[in-house]
Amino acid sequence: MEVSAALKAAIVSALVVLISGPFVIPELRKLKFGQSIREEGPKSHQAKSGTPTMGGLMILAALTAGTLAAAGLEPSVLLALFVTLGHGVIGFIDDYIKVVKKRNLGLRPRHKFLGQVIMAVVVALIGSIFLGVTTELWVPVLNKTVDFGVFYYVLIFFVLVGTTNAVNLTDGLDGLATGTVAVAAICYAVVCVMFGKAALASFCIAVAAACIAFLRFNAHPAKVFMGDTGSLALGGALAAAAILTKTELLLVIVGGVFVIETLSVIIQVSYFKLTGGQRIFLMSPLHHHYELKGWKETKVVRVFCCAGVVFGILGLLMLGLSR
Repeated sequence: MEVSAALKAAIVSALVVLISGPFVIPELRKLKFGQSIREEGPKSHQAKSGTPTMGGLMILAALTAGTLAAAGLEPSVLLALFVTLGHGVIGFIDDYIKVVKKRNLGLRPRHKFLGQVIMAVVVALIGSIFLGVTTELWVPVLNKTVDFGVFYYVLIFFVLVGTTNAVNLTDGLDGLATGTVAVAAICYAVVCVMFGKAALASFCIAVAAACIAFLRFNAHPAKVFMGDTGSLALGGALAAAAILTKTELLLVIVGGVFVIETLSVIIQVSYFKLTGGQRIFLMSPLHHHYELKGWKETKVVRVFCCAGVVFGILGLLMLGLSR
């Protein structure tokens, strides 16, 4: 990846967020697109009720502009943008139903599932027909590939659904999802470079820059939330980068924070049902557990972001050992 392309992606993406923020956020507030805080969440979060949401629109505009400015219409980039923006649309509809239609559950699960199935089918078809994406799964460290045949397409679906929902679960504190996605995206820019995918690296840089700039408005105390519009899209971006570099298993390491957050919910719900109401964590996802233990929100975000850096470095080391 040329340094100039990376700089262009980063600068354009960051500027779009920083320039649009002072205009978009007041409009969201004027339209009363305020976040509803669930009653079962930490009581301290009730003060955030009414904070404008759907700020993910700024991120989507930024990463699209940054990517196209640096990478142009390169096929893999266009597919990555399709996956990202497609999940952004699903998230926007979900946010719109929650905020405007006042239906707390948002988009019905079957409709969201249908949208994600469509995303997976498009990735599978375009990836295999036009981009030469095979059905082989690469195993880090061992540097082996296993041909999954048609089951690989099922794996694509689970990678997309798993990553988007994991980032969505992580988006529960000011700046948490924004910061951890930025770290993971930077790591994936390095992965793309190591696999000779310069254009896709520019896409990852644009994603990271948009997230970092968004922290200007999303860090505690947040002036705007990204909403599902942003979290589902960013999860889609990371999943697309992993699929297009054939490093789906590496994403489990690089995105370790998202994996742990998701596992904490699965473990909590399972244990609750098995024991008739007992809990392992004070609250899930895991970031709420530490909040209720007395950690300040900013401390939780710092620690989780640092953990994201550690997981990212570990993932890159595993990649280095595999080559």
